[in-house]
Amino acid sequence: MQKSSIEWTGITWGPVTGCLKWSAGCINCYAETMSKWLKNMGLPKYKNEFKPTLHPDELETPFTWKTPQLVFVCSMSDLFQKDVPDDFIKKVFEVMNQTPQHTYQVLTKRPERALSLGNELVWTKNIWMGTSIEDSRVQHRLITLKKIKAKTRFLSLEPLIGPLSDLSLSKIDWVIAGGESGRKARYIDPQWVKSIFKQCKVSKTAFFFKQWGVAEHNPNPNDPTIEKAHPLHAKGGCQLGGKVYREMPEFKK
Repeated sequence: MQKSSIEWTGITWGPVTGCLKWSAGCINCYAETMSKWLKNMGLPKYKNEFKPTLHPDELETPFTWKTPQLVFVCSMSDLFQKDVPDDFIKKVFEVMNQTPQHTYQVLTKRPERALSLGNELVWTKNIWMGTSIEDSRVQHRLITLKKIKAKTRFLSLEPLIGPLSDLSLSKIDWVIAGGESGRKARYIDPQWVKSIFKQCKVSKTAFFFKQWGVAEHNPNPNDPTIEKAHPLHAKGGCQLGGKVYREMPEFKK
C-alpha cells in the first residue's frame, strides 16, 4: 500500500480502470495518459490501457488494510460510467459498507447514474460522494449531487477551465479547486479561484486549493510551493493570496 500523490486523499483503490470521455474536463485526462504509461511498464492491470475494465479481485483489497485509510475510489476511472454494471457498483458499495473503519471518496462526472440507483445503494457515513464540475456548462451536476443520500458531499472543480460565480453550496461539505497540469494545460484565471474561495467562506464550506497546474498560470511567480523541495509542493504551486488552503470536511461520526 503506497500513499497517493493526490494531495486531498490518502490512498487509491481501483476496482475499475479506464473510462469514456464525457465533457470538456476530460480532454487532457491525466488517467488516460497514466494508463498508457502503466501499460508500457508491463502492469497487467492496465493491459487494456484506458478501455473500461472491471477488476473483481480488487474487491478484497480494503479488507487487508490494517489501519483506517482515506481512500479515493476509482481514481483511474468513473464508477458510474455506463460500462460498469449495476451489480458491480453494488458490490463495490457492499465492500465500503463492510469496512466502516475506512473513509471512501467517490467522485463522478455522472451523478445522475448514482441517483438513479436510489435505494439500491447503502450510503453509510464513511462514503463521501462528489461530482466534478469544470465550468458552468456542467454546473447542473451540483443539483443532482444534492439529491443523493450521501452523508458527506463534495465538489471537485478540477480542472477549473471557466468561472463558477454562482455555486449553491448548501448541503455541500467540501470544495476542491485546481488548475490543469501538463503540456496542454488550459488557463485558470485567479479571479475564478478567488470567487470560489469567497463562496466557500460565505457558506462555511471546507475549501481545498490543490494547485495552479503550471507555474505560468500562478499569479505569484515567487510562490515557494512551486519548488519541488517544498513540503507543500503542488504542480504550479498552491498558494492563494500567500496562503495554502487545504481544509477538509468534518468526518461524520
